[in-house]
Amino acid sequence: MKRSIWKIPVGPLWTAALFVVMMGSTRCFAQATDRPDRAGRPNILFILADDLAWADLGCYGHPWHQTPNIDRLAGQGMRLTHGYASAPICSASRASLLTGKTTARLGFEFVTKDQPGFQKIEGTTMLQAPPLTLNLPLEETSIAEHLNELGYQTAFFGKWHLNQHHGGYLGWSPTHGPAAQGFELAVEDFGAHPYSWKRSPVASIGRQGEYAPDSMVDRVCDYLVEKRDRPFFAMASSFYVHTPVKTPCKWLVDRFDRVIPQGIPNRDRRVTYAAFLQTLDHHVGQMLDALDASGQADQTLVVFTSDNGGHPEYVSNAPLRGSKWNLYEGGIRVPMIAKWPGEIRAASESEAPVIGYDLLPTFVDVAGGTVDSVDGESIRGVLQGTSQGTDRSLIWHFPYYHPERGYKDAKQSIGIDDFRVSQTRPQSALRRDHHKLLWFAEDDRIELYNLKSDPGEQHDLSESAPEIAETLRRELKTKLKSMNARMATPRGSKEAE
Repeated sequence: MKRSIWKIPVGPLWTAALFVVMMGSTRCFAQATDRPDRAGRPNILFILADDLAWADLGCYGHPWHQTPNIDRLAGQGMRLTHGYASAPICSASRASLLTGKTTARLGFEFVTKDQPGFQKIEGTTMLQAPPLTLNLPLEETSIAEHLNELGYQTAFFGKWHLNQHHGGYLGWSPTHGPAAQGFELAVEDFGAHPYSWKRSPVASIGRQGEYAPDSMVDRVCDYLVEKRDRPFFAMASSFYVHTPVKTPCKWLVDRFDRVIPQGIPNRDRRVTYAAFLQTLDHHVGQMLDALDASGQADQTLVVFTSDNGGHPEYVSNAPLRGSKWNLYEGGIRVPMIAKWPGEIRAASESEAPVIGYDLLPTFVDVAGGTVDSVDGESIRGVLQGTSQGTDRSLIWHFPYYHPERGYKDAKQSIGIDDFRVSQTRPQSALRRDHHKLLWFAEDDRIELYNLKSDPGEQHDLSESAPEIAETLRRELKTKLKSMNARMATPRGSKEAE
């Protein structure tokens, strides 16, 4: 059962709003104030990017993107090369990482909307996707609630996207926003992202090295330098690099117009995106600098990742196949970086497969607690170099169609570097060791890939390695059934009604 909370009422959506939440339970309040002793438990700064592709960063090998601050973070910590988002789409991924559960178990597999109902697809589809889920259920226990119980101060900044839109696109719900999920301090603020430009136009910036002030990032930095007598968990949920992709920084556009090779496809979009991405990197640098200035950097675990793969109209996701919205590697493999001085070796990397729903048990573990009834596992051993990763399978479930608008005209096949939105149909996937199986609900078809030899998923092994394919297929079906996964169903069937 959720604890009772008190909060300041929310202001208009486009106005930065500050929630200060006080715990209503005497027992929980006592836990927070009776534990000033940090006992070696680190602060946790979790930076979540939006739609950042696996190969977007300089430290992941991109040839022209400039991300010095995120690259610095990787140089001070570990770069996970097989890090995964829990879903290929925003709301579902965020629900999973906040609860430590798969989207299949949560029944939250798509994005939230402003109204309940079913998908409205432009075009004919064979199956009916499940009804839309609009809110992260309050009975789910979030990272913040677990860490509150361990005496942590918890704060949330930026993009939530886990409740029915309230008062406008992405507006926080007073009943299902971050405050209702255990965050003691929560700030609703679009900052300088183009989402805010309708109300707060940003003037063109031509001076080298200058960026638009971002109130959301400023709030994070102010929080990080505060003095406190208990460890904190701060989640900085950036709106970058989600569309609309545009920037006031003319100097950055000019820079990448000189850097990016002439003649490559979609060059204008790539130029603008590179400038947009460097703005995200600048914001990460501001937060890391604030943490350094606080004197607490050596006592802080910093984790940086993305909620899903890159948008196919702005990034190639190459060498990976697919993009945001589908379960090929380009849609779910994401950059994941962790820094923890004295615990994580600098400039290290790991190929261990890890996933968004591992973050809750990991954060609880480093905070000195334990957690059960979740699907994820603590990756503390991976981060500290004492484990190569456990012998387990990772699972994804996406029983929906995409895109809703323009589905009939979208590209039917999903390739590499095609720079187009493709038709995504209901599908699920499972990875075990180097093998990954995809199952497509419309025709009960499977594909099997060896990601070690074929990271671009170009050579289907389902017929040449039938035993492996059937073993993984059975495991996937068993897991989905055990999680009571919602399935897309034939139109006109009783289940689809």
